[in-house]
Amino acid sequence: MPTRTIPILPGYEVISRIGRGAGAVISLARDAERGRQVAVKHIIRRTPEDDRFIAQAENEWAVAQGLDHPYLRKCYDILRVRRWLRTRELVLVMEYVDGERLEDDCPQELPRILDIFMRVAEGLHALHLHGYAHADIKPNNILLTRDGGVKIIDFGQSCPLGHTKERVQGTPDYIAPEQVYRTAIDQRTDVYNLGATMYWVVTGKWFRTLVTVAPPTAMRIALESQRGNAPPHELNPRIPLPLSRLILECCETGKERRPRDMREVLSRLEVVQHLLALDDGERRASGDGQSRR
Repeated sequence: MPTRTIPILPGYEVISRIGRGAGAVISLARDAERGRQVAVKHIIRRTPEDDRFIAQAENEWAVAQGLDHPYLRKCYDILRVRRWLRTRELVLVMEYVDGERLEDDCPQELPRILDIFMRVAEGLHALHLHGYAHADIKPNNILLTRDGGVKIIDFGQSCPLGHTKERVQGTPDYIAPEQVYRTAIDQRTDVYNLGATMYWVVTGKWFRTLVTVAPPTAMRIALESQRGNAPPHELNPRIPLPLSRLILECCETGKERRPRDMREVLSRLEVVQHLLALDDGERRASGDGQSRR
């Protein structure tokens, strides 16, 4: 396939377009100097609406600098074209991840699902130690790599722990109540977003967020009671009760009733993983015994 270049990005050869997102074209490119493949997010300001996409890319660059964790996508470089003190074009050079989004390739095997949850929790804990909340964890922002790995992407809505945003930001199907109410965001916001993600993965249904007053926003957030959310183990009998309880606790309306941080989430997921291994061992032993008889 013939390569091409982006005029403001010398030293890179664009191989192919691999997607679109947040007002950007995302391409696979080759860094000629380092001999590696990268993902390139390219945004051109054509209307004032594009300003927020540029702001999100700038934010992603600011958050990702200094991150060096196997489950968090790295950003390598940023280039801007400015005219009259305004950014008219922006290119963000990121780590290329060869894989599929969890939303598009959701596994069915419970051990693999648990492994994904644990890696995401570990990555988010590293991000929190860096001083930031992701604030938009959802299946679309979790990549499953071809070699069995996991990568958290898109820090465009991330913010410092304890930050209060000026407007509602988040994805309606996974948004936490404090994001709707525009109160302080912290690590427990990511706990909620991850809980809502886990709920969708194991049940195939969205967790409906409980908020009582419609916020002044055009997002059209569904305002429904938590009473409409059946426990995961009732919707999917394969889900162990401890995992079902953890998911519901992660999605508690009040932050103080959720697990306090990702270390607690990870610890409880490890317990579930251990219980699954014990159950599997018992089934294998029972099967061996029956075959000998």
